[in-house]
Amino acid sequence: MKIVVVGGYGVFGSRLAELLLRDGHSVWVAGRSLEKAQELTNVIGGHPLEVDVRATPDKVLQPRPDVVIDATGPFKGNQDSAYHLPRLCLAAAVDYLDLSDNADFTSGISILDEAARKQGRRLLSGASSVPGLSSIVAAELCRGYDEILLIDIAILPGNRAPRGAAVIASIVGQMGTLSPVWRGGVWRKQRIWTDAKRVSLDQGLTRTGYLIEVPDIRLFPKFFQARSVVFRAGMELGLLNMALRSLGWVRRTWPFDVSPQCVRLMQWCANCLLRFGSDRGGMSVTVVGRKGAAFSQRDWRLIAAAGDGPYIPGITARALLRSLKQVAPGARPCLAELTLDEVNQAMSDLCVTTELSETARKSLFQTCLGDRWAELPPQVQDLHSVQDIESFSGTAQVLRGKSLFTRLLANIFRFPAAGENVSVSVTMTRTKRGEIWERNFGGRIFRSHCTSAKAPYRYKEHFGLLTCELALLVENECISLPVTRGWFAGIPLPRFFLPRSDSREYVQCGSFCFDIALRAPFGGGLIVQYRGYLQPDRSELLQNKN
Repeated sequence: MKIVVVGGYGVFGSRLAELLLRDGHSVWVAGRSLEKAQELTNVIGGHPLEVDVRATPDKVLQPRPDVVIDATGPFKGNQDSAYHLPRLCLAAAVDYLDLSDNADFTSGISILDEAARKQGRRLLSGASSVPGLSSIVAAELCRGYDEILLIDIAILPGNRAPRGAAVIASIVGQMGTLSPVWRGGVWRKQRIWTDAKRVSLDQGLTRTGYLIEVPDIRLFPKFFQARSVVFRAGMELGLLNMALRSLGWVRRTWPFDVSPQCVRLMQWCANCLLRFGSDRGGMSVTVVGRKGAAFSQRDWRLIAAAGDGPYIPGITARALLRSLKQVAPGARPCLAELTLDEVNQAMSDLCVTTELSETARKSLFQTCLGDRWAELPPQVQDLHSVQDIESFSGTAQVLRGKSLFTRLLANIFRFPAAGENVSVSVTMTRTKRGEIWERNFGGRIFRSHCTSAKAPYRYKEHFGLLTCELALLVENECISLPVTRGWFAGIPLPRFFLPRSDSREYVQCGSFCFDIALRAPFGGGLIVQYRGYLQPDRSELLQNKN
């Protein structure tokens, strides 16, 4: 097969060209610098081709290729003018792939779908680590589940991996911006390079990933009918992660465009640190799903060593070209076009290892209640089945104590003001140790961090320095939550220092209902009582995967 790789002497393009030559294809390494193309082909083979796709794009067709692969980047936007190269390929009856990591560009290529189908051509965008490889892995992990609750992906390269200008421009251009992220069945705005999470790739190889926007964030919710989709990336060196966080703060405070000169400066700074860290990097895909009443977590881990990490973005394109005739015609994002076995075969000559595993994944209350969890009605189970972020909304009546002491306690913990028909929302976020509960009563917010207790049928709720242990008593499909023990700054409190909780959760008229009453120690009377109902905020994705 005759293939032109545009950007073929770049970090990822050069590795892809090498892989395609190994597979016996005739490869043209194309780019604006004929000298650089010639230098690479002198080493790996193939043919050099001088092409400026913005000024003279027609030159990519000089070798009369069967396929053109765009590995240039950064890919930007989904305007009609952005697709001049795939349009050119379509007019010449040539198949097209690209390594786009831009959500708008990758999803926008579908505007050419009808024309591509009529001509029997394949125009696939994102035939790279994302969303090409990540979607193939996710599809395998989702198999057999009744419901997909979370798809969590991370890419964490080794520090010694080379850094192309296009990748740096793509990442830096996002710093300081907000991205829509589908979590808990709701589109939420989150800041790029926040929401840090430690990701274990292998024994002794754990790195920190940060939220970043890639096509998966936009495309996976509908394609997989997933309730939450999260993507993180991170550098091996903490110094670089800190630098990106600082850059995000600067761009948020003083917005500025990321110029080519700025990218070159940052690339030079990053390259000064290349001798530190390692050449081991990896990728992880986690899917949390429900099968019947059981929740489980499936993990896929990839470790690339010996400097082979930069080959991974080209693996999807390599595998596609091995069976291109079996790929359906059309213009679309590259989503689950192959099987995981086909991808594994395309990586078999690299220093890469992969691992699949599955473990049970219980929520906080499911863990604490054990066998009594099954006694809860579905609405109560649903509220306490947090696998990522879930939010609920409703209304409540709020009562407050009248004494100076109880009013002081209520204000310290930011409990809501008294009122009738107060709008209330509760956002519950799963953490490594438990869950964060954020209650919002008409704009007044208070939070607590909940963790499991050592004793059965107990959990702990942390309000700053104050920690209370509460029992979980299930009777007649209702949970009562009395306070059993307490600590202040880690020091155990005598029972008479503890607040009294007359609280319960139950179902009425098909809705989750709550009646939470806290009374002050020393017989100090009511601190706060709020009672009402909650309904899930999440919306259903009505369109099935395409």
